[in-house]
Amino acid sequence: MNTLIGFGKDIEYHFARGLRAYLSRVARAVGVGFESCSLDLDVPASGYVALDRTVPDLPGHDLALVWDEVHGWSAVVEPAGGGAAKPLAYLGGPEVLPPPRAVARFLEVLRAAGPGAGSFRPPVFRAAGHHEDLVDWLPATGPEGLLRPSSPAW
Repeated sequence: MNTLIGFGKDIEYHFARGLRAYLSRVARAVGVGFESCSLDLDVPASGYVALDRTVPDLPGHDLALVWDEVHGWSAVVEPAGGGAAKPLAYLGGPEVLPPPRAVARFLEVLRAAGPGAGSFRPPVFRAAGHHEDLVDWLPATGPEGLLRPSSPAW
């Protein structure tokens, strides 16, 4: 019996569940529900959180948070009439998966102080793929089906 056959599938399964749970926690921390989120599990994996807020300097643009496995979190603005989202600022910091409260603080500071509150240059935390490197940093599901953090920072 070869136990490595399903190894990749198990990692991707746990990665997808953990990323969904993480995105849900970030959404909750910034005051929206999971229905405001979308997830793309292709490489590079990414997540999107639509916000019901704008940036004071850009009232005609919708604000959203975008995470990807290479650059971490960024705040983006989307023109009200449609069009491509443009990065406003990157969270940066030491982790590609910061605690949800850190993402919420980034958003609040950005809304109060403007784009200068973040970085204009995208950080590069890691290469895309190799999701097994991220699984241990994402929330996991406990035996009762309740989410539990797998990182002590949560």
